[in-house]
This record gives sequence, structure tokens and C-alpha cells, in this order.
Amino acid sequence: MASNVNPTVRRRRLGQELRRLRELKGMTAEEVAERLLVSQSKISRLENGRRSISQRDVRDLCGVYDVEDKRIVDSLMEMARDSRQQGWWHTFGDIPYSVYIGLETDAESLRVYEPQIVTGLLQTRPYAEALVRGALPETSADEIEKRVEVRIRRQERITTERNPLRLWVVLDEAALHRVVGSRLVMREQLEHLIELSELPHVTVQVLPFEVGAHPGINGQYAILEFADAADSSVVYLEGVTSDLYLEKAQDVQKYAVMYEHLRAQSHNVEVSRQFIAEAAKRYAD
Repeated sequence: MASNVNPTVRRRRLGQELRRLRELKGMTAEEVAERLLVSQSKISRLENGRRSISQRDVRDLCGVYDVEDKRIVDSLMEMARDSRQQGWWHTFGDIPYSVYIGLETDAESLRVYEPQIVTGLLQTRPYAEALVRGALPETSADEIEKRVEVRIRRQERITTERNPLRLWVVLDEAALHRVVGSRLVMREQLEHLIELSELPHVTVQVLPFEVGAHPGINGQYAILEFADAADSSVVYLEGVTSDLYLEKAQDVQKYAVMYEHLRAQSHNVEVSRQFIAEAAKRYAD
């Protein structure tokens, strides 16, 4: 696979274009499904980028939408071909959140609210190992190692010098007190967190207990934004058996407003860094 081809992003862009063509034709997904003798859910999955799109699918859909411009058809066919290639994460086998990894790999910026733990991109290996082992107690050692390796590989987005991910994290104070692994693991994790927070493209704020009820009380979420205007922002909500991706503008805007409230209620960057340092010292006692 060419290093500049991200299959997840290709699927999203292709799905968006196919949706645009359907809407220009004035057809519903149900009508298209009836014409092609497929389920409506398949059309929906093709358009939301959650499913690989074959060149045959593209050909059939272009026929339904009466797309006669060969350049458009060829462009869509190429995107379909790229969307079926594999990203770096596929070398690790079946990863439950592979769609998210594909989006994160291509994102320009990421805003995360994390209520319980240090977010994955800022975790040390010992912390990540203890976290996965505790969260998935019936998982094999090999599977735990695979998940940790993927997490460490993802962190290259913030450690690279070339076009690093712009990361903003609001971390609930609870994450500083929840002992994952051991006191030593926690001390090293918090010291690592402070170190990374000093990178110019990484911002970490702590939301203190004293705030009480707040807009993020319902749980963790992330907002991914992309450099290409053709790629809409995505809100990612992680689940136990399945994940949720919100792309409608009104949904993204609602979560973005919530995030601004969380940032405003959190300690500023310098106070947050001092707050984390004090927590790290307590684990040294």
C-alpha cells in the first residue's frame, strides 16, 4: 500500500460523493436499494464509509444515478480501489476500533474528554498494559500485547516532527487518582503526561472535582477534525461492543460547544501541569 493512502478516509470521501450523487438524483436510499436488489442498510453503510466499496458497487450506483462523465466514474472507481487497501493497523489483525484508528491517522486535530483514565495517545506502555488487562480480564496475553502495540504505534502521530496531530485533552481529576497497575506505574505515567503536555501541539487541562456536575458527565468522547474541507468533522463515542460515529453538523456542533464549556471549567494549562505534578509526587511517598 502506498504510504499516503488511508483506506478509511477514502471510504468516507467516496461515501460522501455517492450520497451527493444520490441526492442530486432526488432518490432515497430505499429507492436505490430496490433498483439494485440490495438492502437499504447496505446503501447506508456504503455512504457512511463503514464498509469497503467494490468497483462493482461504484459502477452499479453510477448507472442508477446516470453519471455519464467518464472522468467522474474513473475517479470514483480509483477511490473504491484505494478504499479496499490496508492501513498500517491491519497488519495487527482484527482491531475492533480500526475505523477510529483510520480517522485518527488522517486527522489534523483531536479534542478528547476523558473522565476515567489517561487518554491512549498519552499512555506509557506499563500503564497501557495494566489498563487493557484490567478492562478486558478474559483477554489472552497475546491479544493484550497486540492492543498495546497498536496503541504505542498510534502515538507516533504526536511524537513525529512532520505534521504532528494537534491534541487537546480535558482530563477529569479522577484519572489522576485511579491507580492503574501500581503506584510506580502511576507516578511514571503522570510524569510522562507532564512531559508530553509541554509539546507545542499538545494541550492538557484537568477538570477538578470541585466543578461538580458538568457537560461531560455522560462520559468520554472525542472530536476529530481534518485538513481537507471535503472531510467533515467526526464525534467518536466508544462502546463496549460497538462504537458510534456522529457526522451531522448539528451533532458535531453540540459536542463542540460542550467541549468549550469543559475547557472553561478546567484548570488552565500551567495550573493543570502543577496539579498533575503534585499528584505524581503523592505516588512517590
